Amino acid sequence: DVAVSSKDGAPMVVIPAGPFFMGVPKWARDGGLDEYPNHEVELDAFAIDTYEVTNGLYLEFIRSTGHRTPSHPTDSSKNLWQGGLMPESIASLPVVNVDWFDADAYCRWAGKRLPSEAEWEKAARGTDDRRFPWGDVEPTHKHLNFNQSWQGEKTLVPVGIYEKGKSPYGVYDMAGNVWEWVADWYDATYYSRSPSRNPQGPSTGTRRVIRSSGWQVETPQVRIFTRVASDPLDRNHSTGFRCAATLPTPTP
Repeated sequence: DVAVSSKDGAPMVVIPAGPFFMGVPKWARDGGLDEYPNHEVELDAFAIDTYEVTNGLYLEFIRSTGHRTPSHPTDSSKNLWQGGLMPESIASLPVVNVDWFDADAYCRWAGKRLPSEAEWEKAARGTDDRRFPWGDVEPTHKHLNFNQSWQGEKTLVPVGIYEKGKSPYGVYDMAGNVWEWVADWYDATYYSRSPSRNPQGPSTGTRRVIRSSGWQVETPQVRIFTRVASDPLDRNHSTGFRCAATLPTPTP
């Protein structure tokens, strides 16, 4: 963990500068079309939240800014907050029912930002061609929260409990529990023309990228390189987020 100045005080991990291979591993044959080609990306060093943003942290953001509370737009049975109140029992669970703009507003309030899609993937996989944050061992419930049906707050688990599921950099829950908003617009063909250094995604679009995988997914979607497009206004009970931060440039 590293001390990065932010209002929420959430622990962060520094991901070192350098290259990694993004997309479907060269030896794999089961990727979606939008996950090809495998390509080398060079990133500057950055910091990323060790854990997904929790309801407890999100409550502090609401108290500070007056921002709206998380809520499902059409189905109250998928709400974890009771109106404007946060039950103490969900404080350590990842916040859900937030759209891209909610996530972006929180990260800005905290003095951070949403990670780029490339930053997210490097933080999840490191620099080798692994399939999952923990390596190539098939997923089990010792690695992540997945393959569940909706049972309210019992569906989600507190952030950071899966030691066996950590990424090579020690980032938790980069698979399972909740999908995570990232900064980029979605384009199925972006990898074929992505810049090789610090890609930021397409300049425009209609849908944003979500990464990781939610509590409801089965094994094929748990892979680190899975890409999903989502309406930036979508609020649902399986999508949350974490923040990233640009590191200050060292003075000579």
